[in-house]
Amino acid sequence: MKAQSKGTKDTDSDVESIGSGSLSKKDEILYKDMTTNQKVKFVFVQIFKLLSFLACLYVFIISLGLLESGFQLLGGKTAGKAFNSGVLSNPLAGLMIGLLATVLVQSSSTSTSIVVTMVGSNIIPLEKAVYIVMGANIGTSVTNIIVSLAQISDRSVFRRAFTGATVHDMFNCLAVVVLLPLEIAVGYLSWLSGLLVDSMGLKAGSGNKAPDMLKAITKPVINAIVQINEDVIKDVAKNVNATGNVLKIWCKSQVREVDTAINHHDNVEVNCSDTSLSGSLRHLCDEINAGVTMVKLTAEWDTKDVINQTVNLERCKSLFSLTDLNDASVGAIILIGSLLLLLLALFLIVKILNSMLSGSVTKVIKKFINADFPGPFAYFTGYVALMVGCGMTMIIQSSSVFTSTLTPMVGLGIVSVDRMYPMTLGSNIGTTITAIFAALSQSGDKIRLAMQIALCHLFFNITGIAIFYPIPYLRWPIVLAKILGKITSKYRWFAIFYIILMFIIIPAIVFGLSMAGWIYLGAFGGPVVLLLIVVIIINILQKKKPKFLPSKLRTWEFLPLCCHSLKPVDNLIARAFTCKYCTKLRQTSDADNSLEMTVEIKQNGTSPLKRKSEDSSEHSQDSELQSVTAIKSNDDLATYRL
Repeated sequence: MKAQSKGTKDTDSDVESIGSGSLSKKDEILYKDMTTNQKVKFVFVQIFKLLSFLACLYVFIISLGLLESGFQLLGGKTAGKAFNSGVLSNPLAGLMIGLLATVLVQSSSTSTSIVVTMVGSNIIPLEKAVYIVMGANIGTSVTNIIVSLAQISDRSVFRRAFTGATVHDMFNCLAVVVLLPLEIAVGYLSWLSGLLVDSMGLKAGSGNKAPDMLKAITKPVINAIVQINEDVIKDVAKNVNATGNVLKIWCKSQVREVDTAINHHDNVEVNCSDTSLSGSLRHLCDEINAGVTMVKLTAEWDTKDVINQTVNLERCKSLFSLTDLNDASVGAIILIGSLLLLLLALFLIVKILNSMLSGSVTKVIKKFINADFPGPFAYFTGYVALMVGCGMTMIIQSSSVFTSTLTPMVGLGIVSVDRMYPMTLGSNIGTTITAIFAALSQSGDKIRLAMQIALCHLFFNITGIAIFYPIPYLRWPIVLAKILGKITSKYRWFAIFYIILMFIIIPAIVFGLSMAGWIYLGAFGGPVVLLLIVVIIINILQKKKPKFLPSKLRTWEFLPLCCHSLKPVDNLIARAFTCKYCTKLRQTSDADNSLEMTVEIKQNGTSPLKRKSEDSSEHSQDSELQSVTAIKSNDDLATYRL
């Protein structure tokens, strides 16, 4: 038997070749024979590409900062009101508020700082704030998924990018599944952080802020476009009468004492028959003709007072501060503009990397990034990657920027998902250490509460890492992320659906049921969770131990197609959004990700039987092709083993 293949084949490997412009062996040998001028030209071209890459990366980071500002302008006050909600006594409601608020402001640092402010002001107790911090941890991972959408055009690249983006999300969700019940039952995080804070002997202002290197180079550009007044969001959260705009318009103002003179007047009735009248009123009544007993007078007097008045002196030196647009208008403009800028920067980054990383250069970089230490030290490679992620996040002070920069690298195959996972976990720790530095700079009684919240965040991530990283078998976030990646490579609309479902619909439903009460939440959520657990167990048994199941439950074929496949939904979406360009793009993508094979089978010396088949992109992702299906007739299928 022999098989001939043509077309492209996407394997399940996380690290694949980048682009088709790699240098051949011949090209590498010719480079050694270059003249001096050619070598100088080659070096200058590579330097230019490197500088272009750094410039595009800088624009990419700025676009993330603008994206955060846009979300704060659109949803900042809403997020503040959510924190001020009266249902925070419900742990699940607090969790969902933290998630939704972080999605609205696109910054876990902002939402966490609001929580610290509210705890320090005794608006909410620390035990309830822990659940909000958990939700903020989940909400911050949406940035990675938005970034991965920029690589949606190529199925295999998008599969890897979406897998890399959701590994952060899966870790946070699994950590919440484990630690939320534990915190509700025994207050694990509050108790542990309290013990540590009590042993520290903290003093107000005993620490300094963490170095803010990234903002030092990006903040001037962002501030030249828009400036945000985060104090307004905090005032809304604290239920303070905040009437200002989130958009910062005036940067220089002065409080002046202003003298005011106010004229008062009032109507007064005088009874002239009253014998107790004296002074000017008695004299007035005596001058009036006899017989008049009541006199109506208008009394007038002036008062002077000194009031403090804020006078705006100078507008902020930013583009939108010079306009009179409201928060919503500016937020919409910045949100759309930052998304377009982000897509453009990512497109250029991918193109430049495809050009730079070619041939043996690619192999060297991949080998360096994804290689393990030799011998018995191989196990500790991931922990070094974890420390790298922690250190880089401490330097740039943003886990979203760090992990969002890694996402396109995973899509291109430069970094494997298995390597990104520990770096993401390290980034989670790095962003909490930044909060610890910030807590040390607090004043008064706030330092203890701020430190305890920061430590709750730290222990949340450390405990999650201790569960889902040291034992390779328990690295479930990688497995779940790869499952999501395969689904999105086949149904690319699923990525949008996932964002809406995971970060909007489910949190909104849980929050609404939490407001209604535990009875409604249990009556609706209990059966749903139970059904989900049963489905997961059956799926595991179908793959691992199918003999333990009844024959009918070994597959889901007995259910309607819509209950175990996304194909019907895919067909509906295809019909709803049908256009000539989309159809052509789909056909081109399917052709690029198909594998056409010719199979020759000789039977007892007879002439070979030739079959042709096309293996879909779903099968082409398997590391080894297990079988080829040949069409014999319209309704008859035969499978031939290779």
